[in-house]
Parts: sequence; structure tokens; C-alpha cells
Amino acid sequence: MSEFDWFQRPTPEAEAAEDALAWAKEAYARLKAQQQGSQPEVETVKEVETVKEVEAVKEVEIVEEPKPTEEPKLEEQKPVVSLLEQAAAKREERLASLAQEAPPAEPELGQLDADFLWSAEVLAAQGRSAAQVSIEEIDWLAKLRAGMEKTRQGFVTQLLENLGDDPLSEKSLEEIESLLLRADVGVESTDQSLDRLRKRMNEGVLDATEALGLLKQELREQLEKPLSNKGVLPLLAPDKNQLNIWLIVGVNGVGKTTTLGKLANLAVRSGYSCLVAAGDTFRAAAVQQLQVWAERSGVTVIANPSANADPAAVVFDAIGAARSKNIELLLVDTAGRLQTKHNLMEELAKVRRIIDRLAPEAKVESLLVLDASQGQNGLRQAMAFAAAAQLTGVVLTKLDGSARGGVALAVAAETGLPIRFIGAGEGIKDLRPFNSFEFVEALLARN
Repeated sequence: MSEFDWFQRPTPEAEAAEDALAWAKEAYARLKAQQQGSQPEVETVKEVETVKEVEAVKEVEIVEEPKPTEEPKLEEQKPVVSLLEQAAAKREERLASLAQEAPPAEPELGQLDADFLWSAEVLAAQGRSAAQVSIEEIDWLAKLRAGMEKTRQGFVTQLLENLGDDPLSEKSLEEIESLLLRADVGVESTDQSLDRLRKRMNEGVLDATEALGLLKQELREQLEKPLSNKGVLPLLAPDKNQLNIWLIVGVNGVGKTTTLGKLANLAVRSGYSCLVAAGDTFRAAAVQQLQVWAERSGVTVIANPSANADPAAVVFDAIGAARSKNIELLLVDTAGRLQTKHNLMEELAKVRRIIDRLAPEAKVESLLVLDASQGQNGLRQAMAFAAAAQLTGVVLTKLDGSARGGVALAVAAETGLPIRFIGAGEGIKDLRPFNSFEFVEALLARN
């Protein structure tokens, strides 16, 4: 049973909200009533149980036993642990902690505070009705805004200071250029933004508010340009009642396997049947890590337990399993590193040939996972993967830990690939379909 189908989320054209505050109050009242109706008296019961436990503890007389005198111990010689053994121990520790993590709590409605008002304003500006929004959307927008805080720190403040109350000038444009480049927006994207501002400035006086609005519009259009060039829809969603195969590619360390686990969870919660192929057979513990993520979403993993198994063979088996079970979405984890870059690209190309031969009717996507904190280095990865993997889109991760959130614009402008999903948190639910309007508003939000 689906919860909130993010793959079919409405994405209407942005428009000015008539009364965002009234909209926010109406939405808050409806969501508050909805939450109270679905959570009756649970908190009261918990509080009563806690009080009883505390009182029971108070009634117990605590008697301290004398501690035995400890005899001096001889220093034990610690065994020397190699770097490989240390790395293996850390992997096991990480897998154990991941497996023991509690299921993520459902988002709850907080106060009618600045985060809620900002989220409501962004939703209202997209033409959404107050009766349509969900707590999940409010919660996600608040996380996105918080995740972009490091990028905004200094950027928005200095931008507004440079614009000031005076009309836009050539000096202001130079300062804006410097700020955009420092946020890793990229040279091409920055030049396009400045050209538009300069053209508008030459047509007449442009005040600070108009300049900021024009900058937002330009950034949104740059993010949406790859979509229009390729003639694809703003939201990437699996086609219902047919096989969809999504290859998840990227170098080790960008969060590729974690991203695949989050995508599987998003698909299941949106009502799709899902299967995972563990094609990254060369990285230690990659299969085990993927199995842990999949188990948390109730998704089956097709894997080969032998070391350095052939990824193409795993994909072969996964396609057969997906067909026999009428699976709608097959997610394929791929190798992020082999002995040489040539070998890696050849392995990816081999996997793609297997898919084309065994499932020619499937809707295939090849999504590159990029770490936002790597900035322009991530851009070079995109270029290296483009030919072999036949990339169709990008997943941008770790926005919450980076001051380089502007790299999304560089990716769109310089690779021509649409950004399909973004991650702004470590939780299993902290990955969502990309929305250019919401991203730009979070990037340029006033603190």
C-alpha cells in the first residue's frame, strides 16, 4: 500500500501566491486535525507508563556493595592490527550499526514556525491547494532548506548586501559573479546568469527585488533546460505494469549503494514492486551493505556470493527474476572501481549490452550518483561515465554536508543531464525527486 507517491507528485508551473500566510494557516489546521485523528491518546499512555516506572524505581532501596580491591595488572601487549584488518573491522561495524538502526519515524507536524511558513509559501507559489499538501512534503522542504544552509551561509547574505537598495550596477554584477563561482555554480552557468541580468539592466533600471527574482528565474531555466532538450518529463517515474531497469553508476565513495537503497524504499512506499541486483561485486562488503538496505524496505536482492563475480551474470539472473515476479522496477548497483578506468567502463558497457539483449522492451535509465561536496571534481566524473553508461540523469547526494550546492547548476549546464533525485540527509527517506523551483528557493532563501 503506497503512502505518498513522490513519483506522481504534481509539479505545476510556479506562480505568485495570493496570500501565502492564509494558505499556510489553512494547510496547518488541516494537517493538525489529520495528525490528531490518526494518533489518539498514545502520548498520554506513554507518559503514565513513564511515571509508574519512575515511582517504582524510587521505592527500591539501593545498597552499594563495597568494591573489591583491584590488584595491579601487568600491561598487556596489544596485537598489531594491519590497515586491511582495521578497514574490515570498520566495515563490519558500519554494517552492524546499519542493520540495528530503528525504522525511521513518520514525519510529524511541528509548530507553525518559520520552517513551516517557508515550506507553505514554496508549495503555494507552485499553485498547490492547501487541501492537497502532505506532512511529508512540508517535512522534506524543511530538510532541503536546512541542507542548503552551508551553501547559503555568506552567499545569500552577501548577495543581498551587494544588491542593497540601489539599482543593479556593473560593480554589483562583478560581486554576484564571484559569489556564484564560490558556490560552485560553474563558469558556464554563471556567465548565462550574468548575461541575462546585464541585458535586463541595459534595458532600464533594475532594483534589488527584480534582480533577485530574475536571477531565480534564470537559475530555474538552466536546471530545466536538459529536460526540454531531451523532451522528458520533470519527474522521473517507473512506468506501471512493465519492467523498468535503472542502472545506478558512480565511483566508490559518492554514496551509490546507499542511494540505491533509498530509491528502493521510495519506490516501495510509492506503490511499486521492486527488485535489486547487487552488481558491484568488486568492492568489499558492497553486497552485504546493499542487502541490509534492501531488508529495511522489504526488497529482494539478487546477488552472487562468490568474490569478484561477473556483474553481467548477476544482471542476467536479476532480469529473469524480475520477469518471473512481474517486477516493475529493477535497480542495478554497478561497480565503482576496477583495476583501470578502461576496465570499469567496459564492464558497464557489458552490463548495458546484456540489458538490451534480454529486455529490449524495458524502460532503461542510467543514473549517475554525484557527491555534492566534491564540487567540480564530480563534474569530471560525469564526463568520464557518460559514454560507457549512456547516462540519462544525475542523482545529487550529500547536499546537507556541503557548501557547494550550486554544483547542481554546473552539472545541468555543462553535461546537459537532468538532475533526477537529490539527497539532503542520511535517513532512508532523505532522498526525493528533484524539483528545480524548490531547489532554487532553498538555495536563495533568506535565513
